[in-house]
Amino acid sequence: MNHREALRKKIESGAARVGVLGLGYVGLPVVTAFSGAGFRTLGFDIDERVVRRVRRGDSHIGDVPARAVAAVVESGLLDATTDFGRLGEMDAVIICVPTPLGKTGDPDVSHILDALGHIRDGLRPGQLIVLESTTWPGTTRELLQPELEQGGLTAGEEFFLAFSPERVDPGNPTYTFTNTAKVVGGLTASCLELAACLYERVIDEVVSVSSPEVAELTKLLENTFRAVNIGLVNEMAVIADRLGIDIGEAVEAAATKPYGFMRFTPGPGLGGHCLPIDPQYLAWKMRTLQYRTRFIELAAEVNAEMPRYVVDRVAEALNRHRLPLNGSRVLLLGVAYKPGVGDVRESPALDVIELLRRQGSEVSYHDPFVPRLAQEGGDLESQPLTAELLASSHATVVITDHPQVDYGLVLEKARIIVDTRNGLPKRAGEPGEPGGGILYPLSGPPREGSAPDLKPIAGVDPGRGEAIPLDKLARRYRMSAGDQP
Repeated sequence: MNHREALRKKIESGAARVGVLGLGYVGLPVVTAFSGAGFRTLGFDIDERVVRRVRRGDSHIGDVPARAVAAVVESGLLDATTDFGRLGEMDAVIICVPTPLGKTGDPDVSHILDALGHIRDGLRPGQLIVLESTTWPGTTRELLQPELEQGGLTAGEEFFLAFSPERVDPGNPTYTFTNTAKVVGGLTASCLELAACLYERVIDEVVSVSSPEVAELTKLLENTFRAVNIGLVNEMAVIADRLGIDIGEAVEAAATKPYGFMRFTPGPGLGGHCLPIDPQYLAWKMRTLQYRTRFIELAAEVNAEMPRYVVDRVAEALNRHRLPLNGSRVLLLGVAYKPGVGDVRESPALDVIELLRRQGSEVSYHDPFVPRLAQEGGDLESQPLTAELLASSHATVVITDHPQVDYGLVLEKARIIVDTRNGLPKRAGEPGEPGGGILYPLSGPPREGSAPDLKPIAGVDPGRGEAIPLDKLARRYRMSAGDQP
């Protein structure tokens, strides 16, 4: 019996041992799914704290319930380790390590290279190696194959190599690892056969493609499509603001068309590991081939400018009420990159906080999923959302529209609201009624409520270093409540 037939029989019988390298947002759902399907699995990670949590049946990822981890740990199907020497015991190894961008914007595959080094040390005939980490087209063939073949084994004959891009959407209760179609591309026909056979044991639908390169490009196409369209609607938000139009209303109206339009919503910028980063892998690859990816670069530029646009929007809102950005107390609602999760990777809130601090604002935040936020200018802790906090903040900015936030309280007690997600009601309050500040959507005119008392903040006279009332500052710079930038 040859290596392909032997491994296929192990997979089909459920006797194959599955190792997952990296137990983060991608790896933990993968290893839990395979162990839940009856495979003996072993998770590998460099973080001892993560390994200890998994071994005691706990979960550090919101999408994976602790009870699911505990069940497979107690059954003996799941274990975790920092001992990469045990990779040789595995029949299939799935690589789920981070692939960030370097400081110069180039792909950082150091985590993949580290993983390959560990796998190569224990590589034996009859193993299947699958990369799920996002990367540029050609990585599996140009990087993984030669690295793994250094030990003398041949890919496609003695060991098997494939690429299957992760499609994890943190916080999505509908589409999970098991019910989201899985794209698989193998280095050879045997590699594809075995990788598809493995995933078919846990995934409802497996889509086989002709090569790893097709699978690699598929992942980048999916996320580039989203990044470009979000860039378009973000630019439309800026355009709408110049025209005095609420972009949220225009998007909702356009979405009523039953054909030819796909609804994308504007916001404070892109976040998460995928959308801000994945398209840059493709742009980098094409630069090596003397081709400029103009759509990708333009979308990235537009999306990267949105945090600055948000800060300008906050400054405009404060200026309407004779309040300077410098010295104002600004409360951010949500710092995670998307609703319902505690993931702050590449979150636009990080840039918004930095820009506000540079302008002299006193920044605080409330996020039910992020208790603490590390920042260069000083760490922040999530504050309880109270009437007092809202009333004492000169501006409240909705960055992440978590459904767990009491927006009724926000609308009643906040003084100035800048809603970057266009998710709040049309009016912040009815004129003449108590409570209800001024609501500024991402673009267009404010939606006025009863405008609670906006007490001016004392400024600092740059010549004397003395605090001076804001009304004097306003006269000095000829500001008025109706002025707009």
